[in-house]
Amino acid sequence: MQLKLYKKVLAIISCVMLPGLAISQGFDLGSWNILNMKYRINSKWSVFGEAQLRSLKFYQQFHYYEYKGGVIYQLNSAINFALAAGDYDTYREGGNFRTPKNNDEFRIWPQVSITQPLGVVKLEHRYRAEFRFTSNGFRNRFRYRLGLAYPFGDSGKGFKLWQVSINNEVFLTNRQPYFERNRSAVSLSYRASKQTQLMIGYLHQFDYNLNDETGRDFLQLGYYLELD
Repeated sequence: MQLKLYKKVLAIISCVMLPGLAISQGFDLGSWNILNMKYRINSKWSVFGEAQLRSLKFYQQFHYYEYKGGVIYQLNSAINFALAAGDYDTYREGGNFRTPKNNDEFRIWPQVSITQPLGVVKLEHRYRAEFRFTSNGFRNRFRYRLGLAYPFGDSGKGFKLWQVSINNEVFLTNRQPYFERNRSAVSLSYRASKQTQLMIGYLHQFDYNLNDETGRDFLQLGYYLELD
């Protein structure tokens, strides 16, 4: 059983990494780094904080960072609501944090997440509205992400060791041309303990007529910490 599990994990890691390695031969592969911490107050309420750092080349030409925090209300096992705010900064291309900035933004966003079990996989719908106070004026944006996750590998401690996920997210606005951005991602997560999770993935971003960040391919690395 252990050998079969290791073979399955190796196959999934290959599926996650090979597209990014192949694309990096013809395109610049950037980095997308995530640190997320969540504190559960009780069975209904949680607070969280997250920081991200991105580069347009592989750990070179850092052009973007964000930090945000908020509160989550768990209505039931399938539905939760979140309200968060944060700072989002995008710099010019061609170096590390080149000025002047393309965008300096404070953002407030409410969010609804709905999870549906489908056999051995989980389907997630995430809806987010963004109220964006940018250096180019106020903007609204609306996001919808559809995700599919397959957890596997029994830890013997009440949680799955591994999870492979795929998702696609669209970004819409209330101004023409309405469609702004699309992100597609695949990732593999390893839960080292009930509190700690590590993630590696590949994300492709396509932008339509945006000047605050251009579409790119990214290697994603994430560290997630949950405390009670």
